[in-house]
Amino acid sequence: MLLRRNRNFRLVFSASAISNLGDGVSALALPWLATLLTRDAFLVAMVAMAGRLPWFLLSLPAGVWTDRADRRLLMVRADLVRLALTVMIVALVLSAPALPLPDGAGQAEIMGLCLLAFLLGSAEVLRDNAAQTILPSVVAKQDLESANGQMWSAERVMGEFIGPPLAGVLIAYGVAVPFGFDAASFALAAGLIWLLALPPRPRTTPPPFRQAFLEGLRWMRANPVILQLAIMLGVINASYMAGATVLILYAQEVLALDAIGTGLLMTAGAVGSVLGGLIGPRICNRLGLRASMIFGLVAFCTHYTLFALTTLPAAAGMAIAIGGFGAMIWNVATVSFRQRIIPDAILGRVNSIYRFFGWGAMPLGALAGGAMVTLAEQDLGRDLALRLPFVAATVGTLIVLAYVLTRLKTT
Repeated sequence: MLLRRNRNFRLVFSASAISNLGDGVSALALPWLATLLTRDAFLVAMVAMAGRLPWFLLSLPAGVWTDRADRRLLMVRADLVRLALTVMIVALVLSAPALPLPDGAGQAEIMGLCLLAFLLGSAEVLRDNAAQTILPSVVAKQDLESANGQMWSAERVMGEFIGPPLAGVLIAYGVAVPFGFDAASFALAAGLIWLLALPPRPRTTPPPFRQAFLEGLRWMRANPVILQLAIMLGVINASYMAGATVLILYAQEVLALDAIGTGLLMTAGAVGSVLGGLIGPRICNRLGLRASMIFGLVAFCTHYTLFALTTLPAAAGMAIAIGGFGAMIWNVATVSFRQRIIPDAILGRVNSIYRFFGWGAMPLGALAGGAMVTLAEQDLGRDLALRLPFVAATVGTLIVLAYVLTRLKTT
């Protein structure tokens, strides 16, 4: 069946695109709000860390819950929770004194923002794990590369091409406005997922939690390539977060960009991502898993190196585009590989273990990025200190590339 004729896929595709548009708006609005509350890079990094910490704390139990629960209802409930939490951010903004706050005066507001970011991240863990495990129930296995490519292309267009510049415009109307927009996107996405009509899953008596978790762990230990991919992804994501955490400060202070300019900078990533989504399946089918991974890693290194060296917004935009293209190639290759070989009955559990390693390292990378800037700026100056996380990201990615070239065996 062609994907465009697949009603369930169209609903999942539309819900993903809409929620990612809201995520793209908040991807700029949330750290921008943090920089209005404080100029301390470490405190700004704490907001990013709080949003990613649930991937470390909740990824493992989320897999068991996903395999036991109705994945459709789990996605709907998670989106409704995110709606409520985003409304609370609107309330936080409206209750704060006039922004920006004097330096050192916004610590209480930052702590409140960290708490809301943590709760949003917790709902995201459940929602994303369910969303990734639901796709093999929606499309045929031979269509997974095409389905993933289309999904990620739409996600990147909405989340990176349209969302950030839209956020820049909305911020000009008021800092609370983009969060209201994000809340509306969660409501619409929940409604679309509610309309899914999935084939019934076999009814079985779920094993005890510990037994269910160990089943997924044993499967992963018996398939060492999946475990290797998970650990490599952890290093990649930690390296990425080191730079991404200080990106808004970097754009404001090194590139001298305002909210709209920063949004346009982030949009450049969508150009590479969409191109990768369109031709990524063909590249991955031609190159195979290992060569596609090497391709992506070289793109990541190029991205971070350009950021570490440039002062030009155009060069920074090119760097983000290259990184976006590489990320799509990596994702299409590795996620399709996982979805194809992991049995559906334990897909949620194995996927959660994979994400524990692959995404659980992100809060550490986020905190490290902010700490690097705070510790180095007195000796190196603010400009060089804001570049340091991108240097660290290059080194981390090169380590993974060396491992793939010398140790990884995918067959």
